[in-house]
Amino acid sequence: MSRVWMYLFPALGALVLPGVHHVEGMELLTSSELEAVNGTDVRLKCIFKSTHPLSEEKVSVSWSFRPLGKMTGELIFHYQKSAFPPEIGMFKGHAVWSGDIMKGDASITLQNVQFRFNGTYSCQVKNPPDIQGFIGEISLRVVEKVSFSEIGILAIAVGGSIGVVLLILIIFTVVRVFRRQDDDMLVEMEDHRSEDQVL
Repeated sequence: MSRVWMYLFPALGALVLPGVHHVEGMELLTSSELEAVNGTDVRLKCIFKSTHPLSEEKVSVSWSFRPLGKMTGELIFHYQKSAFPPEIGMFKGHAVWSGDIMKGDASITLQNVQFRFNGTYSCQVKNPPDIQGFIGEISLRVVEKVSFSEIGILAIAVGGSIGVVLLILIIFTVVRVFRRQDDDMLVEMEDHRSEDQVL
């Protein structure tokens, strides 16, 4: 019986092994946190490396979004051979492809970001037979745009303060110079009086 197994294992191995592919993980690089000003564009960068050759036909990219405080996310962008931006939902007209598959770039750009875009964005790349070892996540924080009037007020306040300090220094210096001149004149007058008294 042991002789049968000795011949059977290599035979089964020859039949089974050609159908088994070696699967390796993909390497993904993303920023962990990003900050964007409300109303501007922000690039969600996702760079990947694969052990297998890249081709537009094989590589697929998926981006999903999970709002703050939520446990589940939604698919917001897909790329395979061409870009499939969202046709409905809050990312319609905002999420655009800005990557280059052949250079290992799976990035998208969010245009005219809104406060409701605060949350976690996940990038997933597949290049069969490579599979991804993990999902790249970016935490986006949208902050308020500083208006020109606020900048103007700040500039006036700082400039005004500097102006007041300079004015006080000038007044102090002028008063000191005049006092010194008055003191010098008094000393001269006293010297002349003492000379007149001596004569």
